[in-house]
Amino acid sequence: MSGALWQLPASLLREQIATRKISPVELTRTVLDRADKLQPALNCFITLVPELALKAARQAEDDVMQGKPLGLLHGIPYSAKDLVNTAGVRTTFGSLLHEDNVPTEDAVAAARMKTAGAILFGKTTTPEFGHKALTDAPLFGRTRNAWNAARSSGGSSGGAAVAVAAGIGPLAIATDGGGSTRIPASSNGMVGLKQTLGVVPHSQVPDAFGNYTYVTPTTRTVMDTALMLQAMAGPHPSDPWSIGAPPQDYLTAARAEGDLKGKRILYALRFGNSRVAKDVEAAFERALGRFRDLGAELVELDQPIPDVEAVWKVINHTTWRARFDDMIRRDGARMTPSLVRQVAMALDWTGADYQKAMFRRAEIFRLIQRWFDTADYLVTPTLARTALPIDQDLFEPITIDGIEVGELRRNFFPYCMAFNITGHPALTICNGYDSEGLPIGLQIVGRFRDDASVLRAAALYEASEDWLRQWPDL
Repeated sequence: MSGALWQLPASLLREQIATRKISPVELTRTVLDRADKLQPALNCFITLVPELALKAARQAEDDVMQGKPLGLLHGIPYSAKDLVNTAGVRTTFGSLLHEDNVPTEDAVAAARMKTAGAILFGKTTTPEFGHKALTDAPLFGRTRNAWNAARSSGGSSGGAAVAVAAGIGPLAIATDGGGSTRIPASSNGMVGLKQTLGVVPHSQVPDAFGNYTYVTPTTRTVMDTALMLQAMAGPHPSDPWSIGAPPQDYLTAARAEGDLKGKRILYALRFGNSRVAKDVEAAFERALGRFRDLGAELVELDQPIPDVEAVWKVINHTTWRARFDDMIRRDGARMTPSLVRQVAMALDWTGADYQKAMFRRAEIFRLIQRWFDTADYLVTPTLARTALPIDQDLFEPITIDGIEVGELRRNFFPYCMAFNITGHPALTICNGYDSEGLPIGLQIVGRFRDDASVLRAAALYEASEDWLRQWPDL
């Protein structure tokens, strides 16, 4: 794979750094220069830390020159969503109320990236506390799509996806509570994985046992996602779901070797939504053809889709009420109105309502488990349409092919929320572009704790296409 230094994937950079063909200092400077150049247009960072990054890069270069053992991601720059704690580096959660917050320790995922030798250079944008599928907040303004400045980046990990899409670092830590990794990754043509619950420990989540949120990788290639997952995965005492869940060999899985003969793929164009954009449907049909060419047996999902959004909303909004209600009472005027409004939605829900939603969560998990009794994968579109307008409001209806279809969450990303509450691994990968040149995403879902298999299917699909040749015109 050829290209400018900022275009190279981490999988190639790590080899070139180890053989002294690429300098970690030169690479870090290139990424920082690109961030400085594009930040005014894209607005995908809340904080950049050039001095810390260059200090780490010089140490990484010294280690290479001295022949010291090198970590999996030695000398490779990465960014982290500003919900993820980073020791000594400002972490705002996208909130004016935490504008000057500096954690004293890393989240487990960030600590493991550091241990693997990766170099933190910046914190990417998020809506306040990651509360919506659009990336804007009073703290920093709006983050623009890498492919079209008139379109939204998606959210809530909008900054992470835009940074990678723009070549501002090959690796980004994101998070996903209802699609927050996959929505912006799809909107910007990147690979976004929401791994199985517990594969990457979540050391910051308040309710570790009822958790439905994930700290995740966002990259340009499947192999780079595998590298990040290999670095971040594995048990940790802070997360009960991670205990007894050793990492798989994600790197071997992400090699595009062999085929999908003997594999059975369920597919669903809709997932409770009534309308899908024509360009999304065409790209989906084309992707199904690629899977057939790879030898897979394809079977259309003919079972009723549960009303996941209603269940997710009760669980999510009551969780937010428990976390943010006191904060809103004190400082609501300085918080994002759309967050305040969603917390207010939970005021009439009782503890029994929450518990009934958790009962339904278990039912949906068992239902989807039964789908995988006879199938290896489920594939769907990631989103019902490409990136939304930059000024889209969370509570205003969205349009698909010029037709108003209803509220955003249920109609834009119905495919995503189910796998947050069931825990199954779900990955989005680019499977084409619409008539305006905006990326389209394909979601591949796998069996619980079989993330390696999802990476393998994604790698084989990736190798069958040539979407990686395309870069946004910035």
